[in-house]
Amino acid sequence: MNNLQKNILNQNGFTYLMALILIMIMGIMLGAIGQSWQTIMKREREAELLFRGGQIKNAITAWNTPRKTVGQIQQVVTPLNDLKQLLEDPRTVDKVRYLRRMYTDPVTDKDWVIIRDPLKGITGVASSSLDKPLKVDNFPDELKDLAGKQSYSEWKFMYVPAGQPTPTPPGVPPPVSPSNQLRGFR
Repeated sequence: MNNLQKNILNQNGFTYLMALILIMIMGIMLGAIGQSWQTIMKREREAELLFRGGQIKNAITAWNTPRKTVGQIQQVVTPLNDLKQLLEDPRTVDKVRYLRRMYTDPVTDKDWVIIRDPLKGITGVASSSLDKPLKVDNFPDELKDLAGKQSYSEWKFMYVPAGQPTPTPPGVPPPVSPSNQLRGFR
């Protein structure tokens, strides 16, 4: 065997090894891209959840705000029984639309969890997803109550009448005020 034949025999395994290494590197890179794409999509669904929930909250707020109608007679506030009533207000002669279309929960692609009050009817919506949100802080002022929540289902988009505190969910103690502190020591 001469030197040329020995060099050719030694390089045959090298090409195969380089191809395996290249395939392994490509697999790692594709896995990293898949993870970042998943995060991007979750962030987009989260932003859409904030938008849609805010739209429904604003629509419920508008529903519960008395309007002046023809002849300046103030409209009586009635309970909201179905979200579809926000598409066209049945209480008025005019076509009053509080929502342009019905939105679904963008995280689950299902209907919203409806939050009801026995006297006011529907007061808000929430997602049914138990996933942990990416955004936990830096919410706009109207959504500041969403800060620190551990799942999307805790993000409640609720109508709260002006001058009333935000209702506390069951199992969470009410905020401590000086008058509450004094009552505890009696």
